Amino acid sequence: MRVFLAQTDTTVGFLSQNPQRLEEIKMRKGNKPFLKVYSDLKILRNDIRIPNRYKRLIRYAHKTTFVVKNQAFRYVNDPHHSRLIQPYGWLYSTSANESGKCYDSDFCQFMSDYVIEDFRGLSEKNASKIFLLTQTQLKQLR
Repeated sequence: MRVFLAQTDTTVGFLSQNPQRLEEIKMRKGNKPFLKVYSDLKILRNDIRIPNRYKRLIRYAHKTTFVVKNQAFRYVNDPHHSRLIQPYGWLYSTSANESGKCYDSDFCQFMSDYVIEDFRGLSEKNASKIFLLTQTQLKQLR
């Protein structure tokens, strides 16, 4: 599976459906799962059971990651980033850098199969907010 380097809704990132390839690129251990990004709520609901009380929150959230039962996901309603995800249904996403290091354009372009750059360019920006969702509580992790 291909690895894309693209500007996500939050920061520049690697996207792929192959988590092993992303682990190799980032040089990180396999025990840390990747974030899954979705551009279609129907596909998201088929993959993850979302507590009813949070469905509206997820639909209208911007630049927000949610964790349900140790599975991190984000619904992307940014049209530019969503267009990349749509043909695949979902993609794993991670920041474009080696684990523990800053963004290096040359390294990232060398390690990716495709570089997708639009009018926004490729630049590091603030990370998303992260919320843990349980049946009874909503807890902000970042």
